Amino acid sequence: MMERLLRKLRLLLDRGRYEHELAEEMEAHREAIEAELRDGGATAEEARYAAARRFGNAARISDESHSAVAFGAETAAQDARFAVRQLLRDPGLAITATVILALGIAASVAIFAFVDAALIRPLPYAEPNRLMDVTESLALFPRGNLSYPDYLDWKRMNRSFRSLAVYQGDGALLQTAHGGEPVRLLRVSAEFFSTLGVAPAVGRDFRAGEDVEKAQPLALLSYATWQRRYGGRRDVIGQTVQLSGVATTIIGVAAADFEFAPRNTAEFYVALRPDGECLKRRSCHSLMGIGRLRDGVTEAAAREEMKAIAAQLERQYPDSNRGQGASVMPLARAFMGDLRTVLLALQGGAVLLLLIASLNVANLLLVRAEKRRREMAVRGALGASRARLVRQCVTESAVLTAAGSALGLTLAEVTIRVLRGLISKDMQEQMPFLSQMGLTGHVLGFAAVVCVTAVAVFSLAPVLRLPGELREGLNEGGRAVAGRVWRRLGANLVVAELAVAVVLLASAGLLSKSLWKMLHVELGFDAEHLATVQVGLAETAFKEDAKQAAFAREALDRVRRLPGVEQAAVTTLLPVSCNCNTDWVRFVGKPYSGEHNEVNDRQVSASYFQTLGARLVRGRLFTEDDDVRHPKVVVINEAFARKYFPGEEPVGKVMGNGDLAPDSLRRIVGVVGDIKDGALDSEQWPTEYEAFAQDPSTYFALAVRTHGDAGALLPELSAAIRSLSPEVGVDGEATMAVQIHDSYSAWLHRSAAWLAGGFAGLAFVLSMIGLYGTIAYSVSQRTREIGVRMALGAQRANVSRMILREAGGLSLAGIGLGLAGAIAAAQLMRGLLFGVRAWDAATLVGVAAALLVGALGASSLPAARAAQMNPMDALRTE
Repeated sequence: MMERLLRKLRLLLDRGRYEHELAEEMEAHREAIEAELRDGGATAEEARYAAARRFGNAARISDESHSAVAFGAETAAQDARFAVRQLLRDPGLAITATVILALGIAASVAIFAFVDAALIRPLPYAEPNRLMDVTESLALFPRGNLSYPDYLDWKRMNRSFRSLAVYQGDGALLQTAHGGEPVRLLRVSAEFFSTLGVAPAVGRDFRAGEDVEKAQPLALLSYATWQRRYGGRRDVIGQTVQLSGVATTIIGVAAADFEFAPRNTAEFYVALRPDGECLKRRSCHSLMGIGRLRDGVTEAAAREEMKAIAAQLERQYPDSNRGQGASVMPLARAFMGDLRTVLLALQGGAVLLLLIASLNVANLLLVRAEKRRREMAVRGALGASRARLVRQCVTESAVLTAAGSALGLTLAEVTIRVLRGLISKDMQEQMPFLSQMGLTGHVLGFAAVVCVTAVAVFSLAPVLRLPGELREGLNEGGRAVAGRVWRRLGANLVVAELAVAVVLLASAGLLSKSLWKMLHVELGFDAEHLATVQVGLAETAFKEDAKQAAFAREALDRVRRLPGVEQAAVTTLLPVSCNCNTDWVRFVGKPYSGEHNEVNDRQVSASYFQTLGARLVRGRLFTEDDDVRHPKVVVINEAFARKYFPGEEPVGKVMGNGDLAPDSLRRIVGVVGDIKDGALDSEQWPTEYEAFAQDPSTYFALAVRTHGDAGALLPELSAAIRSLSPEVGVDGEATMAVQIHDSYSAWLHRSAAWLAGGFAGLAFVLSMIGLYGTIAYSVSQRTREIGVRMALGAQRANVSRMILREAGGLSLAGIGLGLAGAIAAAQLMRGLLFGVRAWDAATLVGVAAALLVGALGASSLPAARAAQMNPMDALRTE
């Protein structure tokens, strides 16, 4: 083996010597054969010709000898140069194929960059595959919040998790030299950072016992806050800051690269102390959990154990834990939520677009291979082996794919930047992985797989058309009648393209219709000319309910005096936000078996419904007299009345908490039309509206109805609120229309619809190009046939119909297959559809009609050319 390798190396280094020795060896073989024939009685001339026939094709023997001694690099370079020359001889095909392939690669690679950053790349924590999202599970909330007492029991009773921590998003008012400034907090249990497996950049982490009720308030800074507010000074450790009037000691700074997607905008990480009323109640759910599995414990095993613990707590505390199970899933999956489904659907669409592009290029190369059959046959006759011809076909496909890939990766990088720029700043803060998105190793690996696959596919078409027999290739090369094999392959490729195009067009149509329906969903109020701001009060300065209610009244009075303001109101949660801040209710006089009647709970001022423009159905709305001096009252929406008072008059009924505690009782005084309190694509929930003056809060929002542009009023509105007290913070200034437009659900559906629409548009164009190319080439190959038909009396209209009939048959076959695939694809992405069925007839019929019209347009030009053909010229072409 070693001697053979050394011999090859010597030959590679001395190519001239090898050529000389090979020629001498072949000549010696021929001379030996001639001598043998002369000894047998043949003349010198006869011996020379007979020896040449017996020796074989010298060029082929030389070619095989070169391959045997592995002049691979040299012949590969020759093949590449020849491939480039061949492509330059047909620049139209080369440019078209390169651009088509580049578009397909750009789309698939750009979307894969999203998928890689969001779904494939591991979370930036130690052993991220061992981290689980641990929450409660209810019928209405498959992934619901934990109560603090349940968390303590889960932590104590489980054997699956090495550590279990909880967190809670919150806000606070940071006292600065310029007054109160709202900041975002993440309240965490002491094990939070250690469970994630991350260490602070400066200072230390929380220690056990620093999250109990009487513990000193402690906090870590986010790295960005440390740099922006404190200039990166290390002496900040040990300093005290006022967060909503609570003196909190800074003990550390989170790492610069620390990310926590659910609350990535937090400026302070504060030790969670159970000193609030909610955290002490088992029925109050406000926490999310994360756990790190012990070695050897699986996700499924942990889930079963937590379900068993939840069942035990349900038996132990039937009033508060009825119907509550447990949910355990990988933390990465929980972080992505609905975005996972969207990204996978878009990646599927991008792959389908790449498939169309590849089929189109394969069709072009198939046409080119058909034209080159005679060339390949001649090269074979001159001594080129079939393996040599196959290698040349593969090289040409590789050169074409390399050009398309280079352009495609450039377009992909541009596309990634454009898509990232289209995402709002708030949305980017919720998706920190976007900052790591780009042409990473994973993405380039995906692109490499695409390229290798493309080379294999593109090589297949010309290889299949290599002449099997020399005479067959030479004879067929001069004919103008398209081979039946080509017509079958070309037609099948076009049918496949059209079918995939139908799937993409139907999917884009369904997503677009879904987006339109979602954006036009009945809100139950007028979102135009509505300005909103979030207000936070320092808890120490406004600890009493009376002070909170009084400030809200003062703020409303101040805002109503601003020019351009028509009406103003207060609410603890703005519309089109979430089905959250819920309450369990029970009704006096109705049978009760301990079930949890869960409804949305909002505290609103007397002018809330008038400000929104909501509709009063029956009863009355709140008045200024509905305060702490008068009995508690509540207004419900129509969904509430339908669910809990079917066929009854709800006005006048009394409701309270599960125990019907006296201080929880309130009387229903009115019913309003359904207001979209949850996300745009969420179901309408029963909602109770309580009088803000009877149950105030330190955090609320102002909704202000204006005569003119609501956005123009926002700066003046914020200044007016801040002027009332230095213990007040204002943020989140936005118009209601902008909030709805930038909401997560609207962004999710809009992004899916726009990207799918882009894929569908490209798919439509590419499939029409493919159909046009196939029909045009078929006409060019059937020149003699058409000439004969016309010479025998066929009318031009008949010839045109014949071509259109061929195109129509391909189109109908592709559309029929595509419609079946579209319905199946819609079933897979039904979670992204809103108010639209997977088999929406209008969308499917519209897509089929659009493709049929496009197909007729694409095939009409070849049909017209065929009809205008001169029979004599057609016959002369052969």
